[in-house]
Amino acid sequence: MFTLLSLWSRKFRFTVIITALLLGSTVMSLRQASLAQSQIAHLYGQTVDIRAQVVTDPNQTTSGNYSFLARATYVGAHNGAYQMRTPIRIITSKKGVLRLLPGQSFAASARIVSSKEGRVGGLVLIDADVKVLTQASRWARSLASIRRGLRDLSGEGDAGALIPGMVLGDTSKQTPEFKIAMKRSGLMHLVAVSGANFAIVSSFVLWCMQFLFTRIKLRLGATAIALICFIALVRPSPSVLRAAAMAAVILVAQGTHRARDSLPALGFAMGAVVIADPWQARDAGFALSVMATSGLLLFAPLVIEKLRGRMPLKLAQALAPPIAAIIFCSPVLVALSGYLSPVSIIANLLAAPAVGPITILGFIAALVSPFSPFISTILIWLIRYPAGFISAVANWAAQFPVLTLRSGSIGFLIVALFILILWLFKRYLRSISLVALVLILMLTWVQRWPAGDWQIANCDVGQGDSMAINLGNHRAIIIDVGPDPLIEDRCLKALGIKEIPLLILSHFHADHVRGLSGAIKKRKVSQIWVSTNAEPIMESARVSALMRGIEIVMPQRGSRVNIGEFTIDVMWPASGTHIFASMPGDGSAVNNSSIALRISSRDFTLFAAGDIEPPVQHELIRGMTSVDIYKVSHHGSKYQDANLMAALAPKVAIISVGVRNVYGHPAPQTVQALTRLGGQVYRTDTDGAISITANSHQLKVRTSKGRFNLFRLG
Repeated sequence: MFTLLSLWSRKFRFTVIITALLLGSTVMSLRQASLAQSQIAHLYGQTVDIRAQVVTDPNQTTSGNYSFLARATYVGAHNGAYQMRTPIRIITSKKGVLRLLPGQSFAASARIVSSKEGRVGGLVLIDADVKVLTQASRWARSLASIRRGLRDLSGEGDAGALIPGMVLGDTSKQTPEFKIAMKRSGLMHLVAVSGANFAIVSSFVLWCMQFLFTRIKLRLGATAIALICFIALVRPSPSVLRAAAMAAVILVAQGTHRARDSLPALGFAMGAVVIADPWQARDAGFALSVMATSGLLLFAPLVIEKLRGRMPLKLAQALAPPIAAIIFCSPVLVALSGYLSPVSIIANLLAAPAVGPITILGFIAALVSPFSPFISTILIWLIRYPAGFISAVANWAAQFPVLTLRSGSIGFLIVALFILILWLFKRYLRSISLVALVLILMLTWVQRWPAGDWQIANCDVGQGDSMAINLGNHRAIIIDVGPDPLIEDRCLKALGIKEIPLLILSHFHADHVRGLSGAIKKRKVSQIWVSTNAEPIMESARVSALMRGIEIVMPQRGSRVNIGEFTIDVMWPASGTHIFASMPGDGSAVNNSSIALRISSRDFTLFAAGDIEPPVQHELIRGMTSVDIYKVSHHGSKYQDANLMAALAPKVAIISVGVRNVYGHPAPQTVQALTRLGGQVYRTDTDGAISITANSHQLKVRTSKGRFNLFRLG
């Protein structure tokens, strides 16, 4: 209603904006207050008996646990029992929860803790098995059989994982490497249900309805019913409802041939989504959906007009949507990830012809899979070829460098300002673009990394560890491989490493080993050292599978190995059983099983200690001498032994840590202690990747984030 009023007279627009802001903030405040005052909030830290109803399908997280949203209906604590209807997030290690379907109720013993997720009242941690209280409805079982049928019949490999994601938003078969490739290539929007999926399915249904109905209103009505069924099939999560709302805008514009009237409809869809779920206003996905839809409605026609004089109309129409969407979304993308992929427009253009057939034929294959798997198999066989093509495009595009900008508000402002300048000075588009290209190339050349000889390099892998010791002739010792295979592979490529005579995995936490597949990609590995503690089992099993056929060694304190000019002394773990007090948080036993090394040569000495904590650090003080370089333990956490740092007295301390990580690493007191010892402290969150050139213990440090850290290719 407010949108319509704004069209009648300009004098209403200010009132509409103020009213919308007040309405949105009021709804958000009421929802937030209701969660803050819920009984769940008074039970943080307690173990309770809980009954809840499943809201979203359980799925496996990158940590190996299983997670889903639920609605708590009953909580029994030591001080009483409570009836409620509060949204919660479930985290459990029990694989049996995968059989739960939306709508089912279950009971379990659980621990309730606070959650940073705004839309839930608390985080519910379940260690025991859950007890199913109600069976799934026939409708839920039917929808589940459709989803399961498509997933089971789609086959293996990236192509088989892509099909369920594109058709039904089922990403359970996608590997971390494939997800990273899709994200880096700018094709991530294809592997989850988005407005494009709804637009394709709805357009297909609308086209089919012309053979049944002559009146456009009946066609739109039938298409709306199909859209509702599709929402139920892919699960009515907030992101799906948002995508459906945005797709409905484009559908109405196409069906009624009134594209100019689609902006009020877009405004209505935005308002409806935010009122129904206020947390969408704070969700980056919502912003991207709105910006992409706005780009298609506002900017794509202008791009077509600009391009049609220089190329065939069909090609201009194919290029316009990805160009418009990427330009409008780029400020938000930079604020989130800190980079843009220049090749993503080409990747989207190449992938675009394959999207329609996969979505439509995959949708049909899913619908008939419960009662005619043979037909589904034939249809999936047909679309595996275009799915394989999209996978190949993603892996190809992911190898190109991306334009990295300073993330957060600065990156957002840089891109937004550049787009505004292009918009205001359209007549000088070519000149402005040329000047910007020259400026970017100059800055990236000045800030290239490692830019010459290096002896030690610490990759910028986010919240994780990865270090390389140069052996010459494209060979290196690698200590840990970070959490991201693609980032690890890119760093080793930048360093020119093609062979790894010794790969050391200090311990099996994911932030040290999950990037293994990237490290060994097209590289020869001769030997691998691993911790004596195989926990977490999922990660150690994954390492064993990837390293099959390669010699695996579990080094212990006192071992000494010479590789090239380097002498490696193993300082930890010691043989026998050691029990230490646990630090707050998880994983102390695993951390204290880390491989700690002292590496020395004629040019430098280095101490790298994985994630060992103060009890083990204290064990190592005796006999420890000063070093040139200290790879600070456990990402610079506050749990450090001051006497060990004093004994090491490093000239250079390297802290490998992620930007704005949730752990608060590195701790200010750790950085201050290292600085007081006279060392220079370098951090990957602020300095980026770090390379060191050493000559007779004289060190020269270069970082990938220079003084003018606005643009960087990598």
